[in-house]
Amino acid sequence: MTNKIKSPIGGLSFDTLKNDLPAGLVVFLVALPLCLGIALASGAPLFSGLITGVIGGMIVSMASGSQLAVSGPAAGLTIIVLTAITDIGSYPGFLVAVVLAGILQLVLGFVKAGTIGNYFPSSVIKGMLAAIGIILIIKQIPHAIGYDVDYEGDFQFDQPDHENSFSALISAVNKMSIGALIISGVSTLILVYWNKIKVKQLQLIPAPLIVVLLGIGLNILFDNAFPDISLHDNHLVNLPVAASANEFISFFTFPDFTFLKQGIIYKVALTLAIVASIETLLSIEAVDKLDTHRRNTPPNRELKAQGVGNIVAGLI
Repeated sequence: MTNKIKSPIGGLSFDTLKNDLPAGLVVFLVALPLCLGIALASGAPLFSGLITGVIGGMIVSMASGSQLAVSGPAAGLTIIVLTAITDIGSYPGFLVAVVLAGILQLVLGFVKAGTIGNYFPSSVIKGMLAAIGIILIIKQIPHAIGYDVDYEGDFQFDQPDHENSFSALISAVNKMSIGALIISGVSTLILVYWNKIKVKQLQLIPAPLIVVLLGIGLNILFDNAFPDISLHDNHLVNLPVAASANEFISFFTFPDFTFLKQGIIYKVALTLAIVASIETLLSIEAVDKLDTHRRNTPPNRELKAQGVGNIVAGLI
Protein backbone atom coordinates (compact mmCIF):
# COMPACT_ATOMS: atom_id res chain seq x y z
CA MET A 1 0.00 0.00 0.00
CA THR A 2 1.37 3.42 -0.94
CA ASN A 3 0.74 6.62 0.94
CA LYS A 4 -1.06 9.31 -1.02
CA ILE A 5 0.39 12.79 -0.75
CA LYS A 6 -2.47 15.19 -0.26
CA SER A 7 -2.29 18.88 -1.00
CA PRO A 8 -3.59 21.28 1.66
CA ILE A 9 -5.74 23.04 -0.93
CA GLY A 10 -9.30 21.86 -1.49
CA GLY A 11 -9.65 18.25 -2.55
CA LEU A 12 -6.60 18.22 -4.81
CA SER A 13 -4.29 15.24 -4.65
CA PHE A 14 -0.76 15.24 -6.02
CA ASP A 15 -1.02 11.57 -6.95
CA THR A 16 -3.69 12.43 -9.55
CA LEU A 17 -1.69 15.29 -11.03
CA LYS A 18 -0.84 13.32 -14.18
CA ASN A 19 -4.57 13.12 -14.92
CA ASP A 20 -5.49 16.56 -13.63
CA LEU A 21 -3.02 18.44 -15.85
CA PRO A 22 -4.25 17.16 -19.25
CA ALA A 23 -7.87 17.47 -18.08
CA GLY A 24 -7.21 21.05 -17.00
CA LEU A 25 -5.54 21.82 -20.34
CA VAL A 26 -8.54 20.53 -22.28
CA VAL A 27 -10.97 22.53 -20.12
CA PHE A 28 -8.83 25.65 -20.62
CA LEU A 29 -8.77 25.25 -24.42
CA VAL A 30 -12.53 24.70 -24.53
CA ALA A 31 -13.30 27.50 -22.08
CA LEU A 32 -11.10 30.15 -23.72
CA PRO A 33 -13.39 30.91 -26.69
CA LEU A 34 -16.41 30.52 -24.41
CA CYS A 35 -15.02 33.09 -21.95
CA LEU A 36 -14.41 35.55 -24.78
CA GLY A 37 -17.85 34.93 -26.26
CA ILE A 38 -19.68 35.44 -22.98
CA ALA A 39 -17.72 38.60 -22.21
CA LEU A 40 -18.56 39.92 -25.66
CA ALA A 41 -22.25 39.05 -25.33
CA SER A 42 -22.40 40.54 -21.82
CA GLY A 43 -21.07 43.92 -22.89
CA ALA A 44 -17.99 43.50 -20.68
CA PRO A 45 -14.36 44.06 -21.77
CA LEU A 46 -12.96 41.02 -23.56
CA PHE A 47 -10.01 40.92 -21.16
CA SER A 48 -12.46 40.39 -18.30
CA GLY A 49 -13.54 37.13 -19.93
CA LEU A 50 -9.97 35.84 -19.74
CA ILE A 51 -9.61 36.96 -16.12
CA THR A 52 -12.80 35.27 -14.96
CA GLY A 53 -11.84 32.11 -16.82
CA VAL A 54 -8.51 31.96 -14.99
CA ILE A 55 -10.12 32.74 -11.62
CA GLY A 56 -12.81 30.13 -12.13
CA GLY A 57 -10.32 27.50 -13.23
CA MET A 58 -7.76 28.11 -10.49
CA ILE A 59 -9.12 29.82 -7.39
CA VAL A 60 -12.64 28.41 -7.42
CA SER A 61 -11.50 24.89 -8.32
CA MET A 62 -8.99 24.85 -5.45
CA ALA A 63 -11.57 26.07 -2.94
CA SER A 64 -14.36 23.86 -4.28
CA GLY A 65 -15.20 20.47 -2.87
CA SER A 66 -16.32 19.11 -6.24
CA GLN A 67 -14.14 16.65 -8.13
CA LEU A 68 -16.11 17.04 -11.35
CA ALA A 69 -17.52 20.55 -11.67
CA VAL A 70 -15.68 23.37 -13.46
CA SER A 71 -16.22 27.09 -12.98
CA GLY A 72 -16.02 30.15 -15.17
CA PRO A 73 -18.23 32.75 -16.86
CA ALA A 74 -21.83 31.50 -16.97
CA ALA A 75 -23.88 31.81 -20.16
CA GLY A 76 -27.04 31.81 -18.05
CA LEU A 77 -26.03 35.14 -16.51
CA THR A 78 -25.24 36.85 -19.82
CA ILE A 79 -28.44 38.85 -20.10
CA ILE A 80 -28.47 39.67 -16.39
CA VAL A 81 -24.90 41.02 -16.60
CA LEU A 82 -25.61 42.99 -19.76
CA THR A 83 -28.71 44.56 -18.23
CA ALA A 84 -26.85 45.31 -15.00
CA ILE A 85 -23.96 47.05 -16.79
CA THR A 86 -26.47 49.08 -18.81
CA ASP A 87 -28.54 50.06 -15.75
CA ILE A 88 -25.50 50.99 -13.65
CA GLY A 89 -23.91 52.78 -16.59
CA SER A 90 -20.36 51.84 -15.62
CA TYR A 91 -18.35 48.63 -15.75
CA PRO A 92 -16.25 49.61 -12.67
CA GLY A 93 -19.55 50.21 -10.89
CA PHE A 94 -20.76 46.77 -11.94
CA LEU A 95 -17.61 45.23 -10.44
CA VAL A 96 -18.68 46.64 -7.07
CA ALA A 97 -21.93 44.66 -7.40
CA VAL A 98 -19.90 41.53 -8.24
CA VAL A 99 -17.83 41.94 -5.06
CA LEU A 100 -20.99 42.38 -2.98
CA ALA A 101 -22.55 39.34 -4.66
CA GLY A 102 -19.48 37.31 -3.73
CA ILE A 103 -19.75 38.42 -0.11
CA LEU A 104 -23.43 37.42 -0.08
CA GLN A 105 -22.52 33.98 -1.46
CA LEU A 106 -19.90 33.58 1.27
CA VAL A 107 -22.53 34.43 3.88
CA LEU A 108 -24.96 31.94 2.31
CA GLY A 109 -22.28 29.27 2.49
CA PHE A 110 -21.49 29.95 6.15
CA VAL A 111 -25.16 29.88 7.19
CA LYS A 112 -25.52 26.58 5.29
CA ALA A 113 -28.08 27.89 2.82
CA GLY A 114 -26.83 25.45 0.17
CA THR A 115 -29.56 23.00 1.10
CA ILE A 116 -32.11 25.34 -0.50
CA GLY A 117 -31.17 23.78 -3.82
CA ASN A 118 -33.03 20.64 -2.72
CA TYR A 119 -36.31 22.54 -2.41
CA PHE A 120 -36.16 24.93 -5.36
CA PRO A 121 -38.35 23.75 -8.28
CA SER A 122 -35.99 22.71 -11.05
CA SER A 123 -38.72 23.45 -13.61
CA VAL A 124 -38.40 27.17 -12.83
CA ILE A 125 -34.66 27.18 -13.50
CA LYS A 126 -35.07 25.02 -16.61
CA GLY A 127 -37.68 27.44 -17.91
CA MET A 128 -35.44 30.42 -17.20
CA LEU A 129 -32.43 28.81 -18.90
CA ALA A 130 -34.58 27.72 -21.86
CA ALA A 131 -35.82 31.30 -22.28
CA ILE A 132 -32.25 32.61 -22.10
CA GLY A 133 -31.23 30.00 -24.67
CA ILE A 134 -33.94 31.12 -27.09
CA ILE A 135 -32.87 34.76 -26.72
CA LEU A 136 -29.21 33.83 -27.27
CA ILE A 137 -30.06 31.87 -30.43
CA ILE A 138 -32.18 34.68 -31.89
CA LYS A 139 -29.58 37.31 -31.07
CA GLN A 140 -26.61 35.30 -32.34
CA ILE A 141 -28.10 34.38 -35.74
CA PRO A 142 -27.16 37.80 -37.23
CA HIS A 143 -23.57 37.39 -35.99
CA ALA A 144 -23.45 33.83 -37.35
CA ILE A 145 -24.18 35.07 -40.86
CA GLY A 146 -21.93 38.12 -40.63
CA TYR A 147 -24.26 40.98 -39.67
CA ASP A 148 -22.14 42.53 -36.90
CA VAL A 149 -23.58 46.03 -36.56
CA ASP A 150 -23.30 46.15 -32.78
CA TYR A 151 -22.56 43.90 -29.82
CA GLU A 152 -23.30 45.81 -26.63
CA GLY A 153 -26.98 46.34 -26.01
CA ASP A 154 -28.34 44.17 -28.81
CA PHE A 155 -29.72 41.70 -26.26
CA GLN A 156 -32.51 44.21 -25.71
CA PHE A 157 -35.62 43.80 -27.83
CA ASP A 158 -35.26 47.40 -29.07
CA GLN A 159 -31.63 47.70 -30.15
CA PRO A 160 -29.41 50.80 -30.29
CA ASP A 161 -29.27 50.49 -34.12
CA HIS A 162 -33.06 51.12 -34.25
CA GLU A 163 -33.75 47.46 -35.04
CA ASN A 164 -35.59 44.98 -32.85
CA SER A 165 -35.01 41.26 -32.30
CA PHE A 166 -37.08 40.22 -35.31
CA SER A 167 -36.38 43.03 -37.78
CA ALA A 168 -32.65 42.44 -37.15
CA LEU A 169 -33.04 38.90 -38.49
CA ILE A 170 -34.48 40.26 -41.76
CA SER A 171 -31.71 42.86 -42.04
CA ALA A 172 -29.12 40.18 -41.32
CA VAL A 173 -30.37 37.96 -44.15
CA ASN A 174 -30.22 40.90 -46.57
CA LYS A 175 -26.64 41.75 -45.55
CA MET A 176 -25.14 38.36 -44.85
CA SER A 177 -21.48 37.55 -45.40
CA ILE A 178 -20.74 34.39 -47.40
CA GLY A 179 -17.49 33.87 -45.48
CA ALA A 180 -19.21 34.09 -42.09
CA LEU A 181 -22.00 31.79 -43.29
CA ILE A 182 -19.49 29.14 -44.41
CA ILE A 183 -17.52 29.31 -41.15
CA SER A 184 -20.59 29.20 -38.90
CA GLY A 185 -22.18 26.39 -40.95
CA VAL A 186 -19.07 24.19 -40.89
CA SER A 187 -18.56 24.96 -37.19
CA THR A 188 -22.13 23.93 -36.34
CA LEU A 189 -21.73 20.64 -38.22
CA ILE A 190 -18.51 19.88 -36.35
CA LEU A 191 -20.10 20.61 -32.97
CA VAL A 192 -23.02 18.30 -33.79
CA TYR A 193 -21.16 15.38 -35.38
CA TRP A 194 -17.62 15.43 -33.92
CA ASN A 195 -18.42 13.11 -30.99
CA LYS A 196 -19.98 10.62 -33.39
CA ILE A 197 -16.62 9.96 -35.05
CA LYS A 198 -15.46 6.47 -34.09
CA VAL A 199 -11.73 7.28 -34.11
CA LYS A 200 -10.76 7.31 -30.43
CA GLN A 201 -7.71 9.54 -30.93
CA LEU A 202 -9.82 12.26 -32.57
CA GLN A 203 -12.37 12.21 -29.75
CA LEU A 204 -9.60 13.26 -27.35
CA ILE A 205 -9.65 16.67 -29.07
CA PRO A 206 -12.65 18.75 -27.92
CA ALA A 207 -15.00 19.90 -30.68
CA PRO A 208 -15.02 23.59 -29.61
CA LEU A 209 -11.24 23.68 -29.98
CA ILE A 210 -11.50 22.24 -33.50
CA VAL A 211 -14.13 24.87 -34.33
CA VAL A 212 -11.92 27.73 -33.15
CA LEU A 213 -8.86 26.48 -35.06
CA LEU A 214 -10.88 25.74 -38.19
CA GLY A 215 -12.52 29.17 -38.10
CA ILE A 216 -9.11 30.84 -37.95
CA GLY A 217 -7.78 28.60 -40.71
CA LEU A 218 -10.73 29.19 -43.00
CA ASN A 219 -10.48 32.96 -42.64
CA ILE A 220 -6.74 32.85 -43.41
CA LEU A 221 -7.61 30.78 -46.50
CA PHE A 222 -10.24 33.33 -47.51
CA ASP A 223 -7.75 36.19 -47.02
CA ASN A 224 -5.29 34.61 -49.42
CA ALA A 225 -7.51 32.87 -51.96
CA PHE A 226 -10.94 34.51 -51.74
CA PRO A 227 -10.47 38.03 -50.33
CA ASP A 228 -14.01 39.07 -51.31
CA ILE A 229 -15.55 36.78 -48.67
CA SER A 230 -12.91 37.04 -45.93
CA LEU A 231 -13.88 38.47 -42.54
CA HIS A 232 -12.33 41.78 -41.53
CA ASP A 233 -11.94 43.83 -38.34
CA ASN A 234 -15.64 44.50 -37.78
CA HIS A 235 -16.29 40.73 -37.82
CA LEU A 236 -13.36 39.70 -35.62
CA VAL A 237 -12.78 39.56 -31.87
CA ASN A 238 -9.92 41.99 -31.24
CA LEU A 239 -8.07 41.32 -28.01
CA PRO A 240 -5.82 44.08 -26.69
CA VAL A 241 -2.10 43.41 -27.09
CA ALA A 242 0.24 44.89 -24.50
CA ALA A 243 3.49 46.46 -25.68
CA SER A 244 4.82 46.83 -22.14
CA ALA A 245 4.19 45.72 -18.56
CA ASN A 246 2.53 49.04 -17.72
CA GLU A 247 0.21 48.74 -20.67
CA PHE A 248 -0.70 45.20 -19.61
CA ILE A 249 -1.61 46.43 -16.13
CA SER A 250 -3.81 49.07 -17.73
CA PHE A 251 -5.99 46.30 -19.16
CA PHE A 252 -7.25 45.49 -15.66
CA THR A 253 -10.39 47.29 -14.54
CA PHE A 254 -10.85 47.91 -10.83
CA PRO A 255 -14.13 48.55 -8.97
CA ASP A 256 -15.25 52.08 -8.26
CA PHE A 257 -16.55 51.92 -4.69
CA THR A 258 -18.13 55.36 -4.96
CA PHE A 259 -21.04 53.48 -6.56
CA LEU A 260 -21.88 52.09 -3.10
CA LYS A 261 -23.99 55.22 -2.72
CA GLN A 262 -26.34 54.04 -5.47
CA GLY A 263 -29.21 51.72 -4.59
CA ILE A 264 -29.06 49.94 -7.96
CA ILE A 265 -25.75 48.37 -6.91
CA TYR A 266 -27.40 46.43 -4.07
CA LYS A 267 -30.27 45.30 -6.28
CA VAL A 268 -27.84 43.97 -8.91
CA ALA A 269 -25.65 42.31 -6.25
CA LEU A 270 -28.64 40.52 -4.73
CA THR A 271 -29.84 39.38 -8.17
CA LEU A 272 -26.40 38.09 -9.14
CA ALA A 273 -25.91 36.29 -5.83
CA ILE A 274 -29.30 34.56 -5.91
CA VAL A 275 -29.28 33.53 -9.58
CA ALA A 276 -25.61 32.47 -9.57
CA SER A 277 -26.06 30.49 -6.33
CA ILE A 278 -29.15 28.65 -7.55
CA GLU A 279 -27.53 27.92 -10.90
CA THR A 280 -24.43 26.60 -9.12
CA LEU A 281 -26.42 24.41 -6.73
CA LEU A 282 -28.54 22.90 -9.50
CA SER A 283 -25.49 22.36 -11.69
CA ILE A 284 -23.56 20.43 -9.05
CA GLU A 285 -26.70 18.44 -8.26
CA ALA A 286 -26.98 17.45 -11.93
CA VAL A 287 -23.28 16.60 -12.13
CA ASP A 288 -23.44 14.47 -8.98
CA LYS A 289 -26.35 12.52 -10.44
CA LEU A 290 -24.27 11.74 -13.54
CA ASP A 291 -21.28 10.63 -11.48
CA THR A 292 -20.92 6.84 -11.67
CA HIS A 293 -18.91 6.90 -8.41
CA ARG A 294 -21.84 8.58 -6.58
CA ARG A 295 -19.69 11.31 -5.04
CA ASN A 296 -21.49 14.22 -3.43
CA THR A 297 -20.37 17.83 -3.73
CA PRO A 298 -20.77 19.80 -0.48
CA PRO A 299 -23.15 22.59 -1.55
CA ASN A 300 -22.20 25.06 1.17
CA ARG A 301 -18.51 24.73 0.37
CA GLU A 302 -19.33 25.26 -3.30
CA LEU A 303 -21.16 28.49 -2.46
CA LYS A 304 -18.15 29.69 -0.47
CA ALA A 305 -15.83 28.85 -3.37
CA GLN A 306 -18.04 30.73 -5.83
CA GLY A 307 -18.20 33.67 -3.42
CA VAL A 308 -14.41 33.84 -3.17
CA GLY A 309 -14.15 33.66 -6.95
CA ASN A 310 -16.61 36.51 -7.45
CA ILE A 311 -14.85 38.69 -4.88
CA VAL A 312 -11.48 38.20 -6.57
CA ALA A 313 -13.00 38.67 -10.06
CA GLY A 314 -14.68 41.88 -8.94
CA LEU A 315 -11.52 43.31 -7.39
CA ILE A 316 -9.41 42.83 -10.53
